[in-house]
Amino acid sequence: MPLPAHMPLPAHVPLPTPIPPLAPIPPAALYNHLTPLLATPARTWLDQALGEAADQPGPPGPLPVWEVRFAEAGRRCGHQHADAARVLILHAARVGTDTLTRVYSQGTAAERRAVLHALPHLVDGPDALPLVEDALRTNDIRLVTAAVGPYAARYLTSPPWRHAVLKCLFTGVPVTEVADLERRARADTELARMLDDHAAERTAAGRPVPEDLYRVLSLIDPTAPPPAPTADHGPRGTDGKES
Repeated sequence: MPLPAHMPLPAHVPLPTPIPPLAPIPPAALYNHLTPLLATPARTWLDQALGEAADQPGPPGPLPVWEVRFAEAGRRCGHQHADAARVLILHAARVGTDTLTRVYSQGTAAERRAVLHALPHLVDGPDALPLVEDALRTNDIRLVTAAVGPYAARYLTSPPWRHAVLKCLFTGVPVTEVADLERRARADTELARMLDDHAAERTAAGRPVPEDLYRVLSLIDPTAPPPAPTADHGPRGTDGKES
């Protein structure tokens, strides 16, 4: 099915599957990734939803049709593809920070994830950082993962960004999900101090130190020798709260 006229697709965009991380992908490429994975009824629904969003970008007044489509994307496209469909709908509707904030605050966890994934494509500047900060206060792994994407890498100042890295360690989100980690971690001695303190606390409490902590330390100072192996205290899983 051809791309709708309101979302032109460059001819060179590839078609890998499954869908890679959502936030870094331009919406036109995301559409091209997604549609081959959808059954015909879902593709038809998505194209209609995108057209409605482009024609009715929203604000004041009754609930725009695109918000109804945004809410029902999981049922229409399948929960595994709902985030991508919702990002496309938000982009087609050309929503601003105020609308994104409202949709986030009123949405389910799944809808909030989509808003976070859409931020790099829709918000030019730090105005939407309160949404990132709200997600980072949760222990929802998928929300935290969405929150540490390119928008956070671009606009979070150093103190909250460092705490976002620690949040990934607390919740078990792989640090590979942190956008632009290598550049931002490089030579960050304050982050190194925080990680050393966290490792010491876990060791003193008889808990294993996450391997990802050492990965981040190696990015901060690639010349540092690797740490001595720690005792294996057995699997514990995510503690679910910060220590």
